Amino acid sequence: MTVHSKLQPYIDAWTHSIESVNELVTPLPDGAWNRHTECPYWSVRDVVSHIIGFECELLGDPRPIHTLPSDLRHITSETARYTEVPVDIRRHHTAPEMTSELEYTIIRRSRQLRNESRQPDAEVRAIGGGEVTLEEQLWGRVFDVWVHEQDLRRALDAPGNLASPAAVLARDYVLRSLPKLVAEDAGAKPGSAVVFDVHGPLEFMRTVRVNAEGHGSIDSAVSLGPAVTFVVDWETFLRLLTGRARPAALADQLKIEGDRQLADAILSHIAVTK
Repeated sequence: MTVHSKLQPYIDAWTHSIESVNELVTPLPDGAWNRHTECPYWSVRDVVSHIIGFECELLGDPRPIHTLPSDLRHITSETARYTEVPVDIRRHHTAPEMTSELEYTIIRRSRQLRNESRQPDAEVRAIGGGEVTLEEQLWGRVFDVWVHEQDLRRALDAPGNLASPAAVLARDYVLRSLPKLVAEDAGAKPGSAVVFDVHGPLEFMRTVRVNAEGHGSIDSAVSLGPAVTFVVDWETFLRLLTGRARPAALADQLKIEGDRQLADAILSHIAVTK
């Protein structure tokens, strides 16, 4: 069986990104695995453990039976607890154990995806429960793996792949959150527009427009007289939307024009995923 043509771009992007992760971490000495990343509370080892854990879940492996330590301050919800279990259970794994498990997981998942015969709109189990379409599941995995690839690259001072196929899909994945952020969370007025002018390895401009009913939409058309314009480089934009850095810490990399009160409201909700 062949993969549906609509799914192939997601699989190709995921493959490129997760193999890049593998190439990054395979030569690392033991000490580098403990290096902190911008992903809150997680080390290099933790990020790789998270990638392995979620891919193993999609392979159908049983969830590990594990009780988390009581002193993990960042475990404040059941979602966080669910996410942390496959991370914490690997916290004492050696570098060779980590790299061999990652490589084996990539081999198994790649084989599974090569044999995928379902349609993009097929309902499948979501990580953590519930159901999503197969296309949405794969898109989410591209986003998650690529964002964590960038966490690792920044921690290891190994920049790259900021305009890769996965980067483009990750951009489109997270941009879907902007209409709600601007219109509902930040309370932009009906009839107003907010422009995000992003430069760097990925250059694009997106306008969020708020209609008369207060609902937001997003497009790539130029807006005349927007309420706010943000001018920012792609990596900084990514770090803001994924909660990797606070807006105040990146103020010198962020140019804001227009209504400062609305801009501050948007920035206070900008971390749409963490």
